[in-house]
Amino acid sequence: MKISELAKATGLSAKTIRFYEAEGLIPDPPRTGSGYRAYAGPDVVRVGFILKAKRLGLSLDEIKGILQLHDRREPTCMHVRSLMEEKVAQIETVIQDLMGFKEELESLSHHATSLVDCRPIGGNICSIIEQSGIKLTPSSSVWAEPLGHPGARS
Repeated sequence: MKISELAKATGLSAKTIRFYEAEGLIPDPPRTGSGYRAYAGPDVVRVGFILKAKRLGLSLDEIKGILQLHDRREPTCMHVRSLMEEKVAQIETVIQDLMGFKEELESLSHHATSLVDCRPIGGNICSIIEQSGIKLTPSSSVWAEPLGHPGARS
C-alpha cells in the first residue's frame, strides 16, 4: 500500500508517517520501481501500536525503546510495566499540583470578589495576579501548556 493508503488506514497524515520513519519508529519501507513507499499490514499494526502508546502518555522516545526491544525479539512487558509505573507517579504529582493550583485560584477569586478596579490598591496591571504568590518555575505549569508547544515532545 502507498503512504496515502497507510495514512487513510491509520488516520494520520503522510507527513506524520514520514516523521515517524525519520524518527526510527517505523522501519524504512521498501520502494516500488517508481520510488513509492510500499507499506504492508504490519505497518498498519505498528502505527496503531504507536498511537495507542501515545494515548497512554508515552513519549516517542519511550515508544521507540519498546519497538526496539520488540524488533530485537526481546520481551517488552517488564519494560512497559516500568514505564506505566513512572507515568502513574507523574500523574499523581500533576494531580497534587492541580489541587494546589485549584486552591490558589479559589483563594484569589474569593479575595477579588469585591474588587472592581485593583489598580488603586497597588497593581500595575492587576494586583490580583501580581500579588498572587504564584511561583514562576519552568515546570510549574507544564500540564497547562498547549499541545505542540515548542518545549514539549509528543
